[in-house]
Amino acid sequence: MTVGSRAWVGLAALLCALAGGVAITARWLPPEAIDWQPGLAAREPWRAFSAAALHYSALHLGVNLLGAVLVGALGVSAELPTRMGWAWFAAWPLTQFGLLVKPELLHFGGLSGVLHAGAAIAATHLLLTATARRRAIGAAILLCIVFKVVSEAPWGEPLRHLPEWDIAVAPLAHATGLVAGVLCALLAHLIARTTRSPRGH
Repeated sequence: MTVGSRAWVGLAALLCALAGGVAITARWLPPEAIDWQPGLAAREPWRAFSAAALHYSALHLGVNLLGAVLVGALGVSAELPTRMGWAWFAAWPLTQFGLLVKPELLHFGGLSGVLHAGAAIAATHLLLTATARRRAIGAAILLCIVFKVVSEAPWGEPLRHLPEWDIAVAPLAHATGLVAGVLCALLAHLIARTTRSPRGH
């Protein structure tokens, strides 16, 4: 496993640990203490981090923990460099701040947006590599994510009650995660290109 892959898996493990820790303390910690609230974004910006650890049901937590494992495995198989781990870390709060486009979404918690960001980062990195096969894989993953997000119509109602879920779902978080992930991956790639020493020096 490369250094970058270890950093990526480390961040995925941190997300899982935080989510698990919050689930254990949920009996004493009300959701409103750490969830995302647009009205508190300026005064308590740390909620952009803490909201990802909050889950509203065992099903919600279980699906997102499984998602974190899958995104972690994707990062390892894509052999992501360390800068993409930093890109994912940057996309974590940006995913929540993106929710400000719908201030009527008064409360939010969960890892799904951050996981969409991670998958988008891995796909974007593959798309920017020199190997045709890796570019094709990255394009396919990114197209699947875009199709999923668009099919959820994130521009509609801020919360949806779906029969397969025991909580209300916020599709906008998936969209903001996708956008944050692609932008952070592109920025990390651009920084790497501009700071790379010329060959022979």
